[in-house]
Amino acid sequence: MNPNTPTARRRRLRVVAQVGVGVTLCALLNPLGAFAQRVGGVELIELSIAQAHEAMLSGTLTSRQLVEAYHERIEAFDKKGPAFNAIILVNPQALARADALDDALRRTGELSGPLHGIPFIVKDNYDTHDMPTTGGSASLEGAMAADDAYQVRAIREAGAIVLAKSNLAEFAFTAMETVGSMLPGWTFNPYQLNRVTAGSSGGTAAAVTANMGLVGLGSDTGNSIRGPSSHNALVGIRSTQGLTSRDGIMPLFAHRDIGGPMTRTVEDAVRIFDVIAGSDANDPVTAEADARRPGSYLDFLETDLEGVRIGVAGQIAYTETADPEILQRFSEAIRDLQSLGATIVRDFEIPDLRQLRRGLGCSRFRYDIDNYLAGIPDPPVHSLEEIEQSGRVYRTVMPTVRRFLSFEGTPETNEQCIRGRGNEQRLREAVRSAMAAHDVVALIYPTWNNPPRLVGDLTTPHGNNSPILSPPTGFPALTVPMGFVWDDRLPAGLQIYGDAWSEPTLIRIAYAYEQATHRRRPPNTAPALEGN
Repeated sequence: MNPNTPTARRRRLRVVAQVGVGVTLCALLNPLGAFAQRVGGVELIELSIAQAHEAMLSGTLTSRQLVEAYHERIEAFDKKGPAFNAIILVNPQALARADALDDALRRTGELSGPLHGIPFIVKDNYDTHDMPTTGGSASLEGAMAADDAYQVRAIREAGAIVLAKSNLAEFAFTAMETVGSMLPGWTFNPYQLNRVTAGSSGGTAAAVTANMGLVGLGSDTGNSIRGPSSHNALVGIRSTQGLTSRDGIMPLFAHRDIGGPMTRTVEDAVRIFDVIAGSDANDPVTAEADARRPGSYLDFLETDLEGVRIGVAGQIAYTETADPEILQRFSEAIRDLQSLGATIVRDFEIPDLRQLRRGLGCSRFRYDIDNYLAGIPDPPVHSLEEIEQSGRVYRTVMPTVRRFLSFEGTPETNEQCIRGRGNEQRLREAVRSAMAAHDVVALIYPTWNNPPRLVGDLTTPHGNNSPILSPPTGFPALTVPMGFVWDDRLPAGLQIYGDAWSEPTLIRIAYAYEQATHRRRPPNTAPALEGN
């Protein structure tokens, strides 16, 4: 439907009236009652990839219908109504892409690939040949990459539609909030509009959780897939460093950057992961990926955990400032995993973890962003120094830009980076030694020990656990919804972490837990649009 027709405008007014009072009476009486929006032959709210494909193959849903439905929801909810402020730019070519996919399906009777017709929300630090890539910064307004990032190209070749580019913490600098200079104002959490989405992939998280796109891509240097996923009741996967390509993702610290899926279900995340994992000649770190990955990660969607030994990372979970309700959800998750047959090792410990966490940094953003900009045709700025001189950076971000300007040399010659690599290796060895000593194949802990903060609050305990183990070791971790706290309003996430290349095990644990608990539910601020 054209979003500017009188019918669409009347529908938006009805939706704005609904969400302006929080939830409808229907939602109050029946939490699922507000979420019934038929598109073609399917229910749009919480639609999965498999459900969409089944409907497309049966002829009851087209890619065009799906794109139009998400366009309507973006129009109704993103800058109006609850105004999540998650989307920087809607792809003007999305409908043409959908039409081409629909034509191909009608001609052949077959899907064009494993992501045929699936509309993606893509974080605006992924290169896209048909839309600007800004990193959330006005200093890069209009910057056009020469081609797609590897992961964007991979999903398109699998049949996906890039629906929109999403907001992020400017240059992905912070895990705490999603705000920058390209899109004025914060991105707000759909579960409670005065709360943050975490950072930096908060735009993708808000859009996917509010059903403004079917699935999404984020990036994670310390937290930024897992944190926003946790704060928005989503599943997010950070892979082993070297299993997924970084090519065409605007860097923060390239040695820790990872791109990956953000979805409403484990299965959808794994369907995307199957497409994006593998070796890429443009990213040498992925040289081992093809040899290390299984034929399909979907083979590990199992529902029992007999024989799986899981360690409780108490040093991470049980801190003085951890929220009691988060810990209650964590205790429930432990019991749920036990009921699935897992053996829980509660006395797991990494000796000297506090000491091992010191000196792990390499503040190489200046080096990495300068190299990235050198590959952009006719960029508006050519270096971090020019970014600073432009002044087109959000006021709270500029001090970090100036701090990164002090980096000298290269990651191979800079003394901080040299020390950091040595300390990272010691941490890897300690983690592996502790896991071997306790005979566990994975660790669990809350993704954040505290619920989403109020917008503007940068002082209360945040409880962000994602940077502690996964980025400095290069090992994989994922997060899955663990339930809600604070009057059942704010999401919490369970993080599952393992040794390098252990994605099959982590996926098995996450899927079994999800299928046994079904902790996710959509936010009340984004109900069904009337008239569908």
